[in-house]
Amino acid sequence: MTTPRKRRTPSRSPGGAQKAAATTFGDIRKIALTLPGVKEGTSYGTPALKVGGKLIARVHQDLDCLVLRTDFMGREILMQSAPDAFFITDHYRDYPWILVRFATVEKRALPDLIERAWRLVASKTQTKKFDVERGAHDAV
Repeated sequence: MTTPRKRRTPSRSPGGAQKAAATTFGDIRKIALTLPGVKEGTSYGTPALKVGGKLIARVHQDLDCLVLRTDFMGREILMQSAPDAFFITDHYRDYPWILVRFATVEKRALPDLIERAWRLVASKTQTKKFDVERGAHDAV
């Protein structure tokens, strides 16, 4: 008599959805570089993304997460809605930044998060041009 083999199933999150691979800085970079004026650089010795020399995102030097530009209200909403993915340390409490865990942030949320960070530092000319071009593209 043979024992039946256990079927391997994909790992699933508590909600039953299939768990996706962890986000990488490469995923972030790929999205960010589609936005006007975004350039690669470094900050605190880690890979970073900047617009006009202003930082929008970087890899945290000690934690497995992204440091992302935000506003205080948006930060609170993100931390309350997904505390497993978004958090701050005491260091960031008084600054407009949020920490994003690569292992748990949903990849589908990345384009919006990155665009919001970009809008906080991009020039009005850049954002206006982007909005006009996107509107023309969306109309096609």
